[in-house]
Amino acid sequence: MGAIGAGLAVLGAGIGIGLIGKGATESIARQPEAGNKIQTAMIVTAALIEGVALFAAVIGFLATNAGI
Repeated sequence: MGAIGAGLAVLGAGIGIGLIGKGATESIARQPEAGNKIQTAMIVTAALIEGVALFAAVIGFLATNAGI
């Protein structure tokens, strides 16, 4: 059951990061002069989401090994 949770966490993070990239690309297309600020915010947000996904995956794998 923990492996399913880890997989769902990683899947959710992938979708979230994809949506962030989509939004950033659209924003830069609308306002090219703000591209650097948008790109920085996008990278920071994607890193935070990736960190949460990593913790969730680790907890899922630990739960699998613990037999929960």
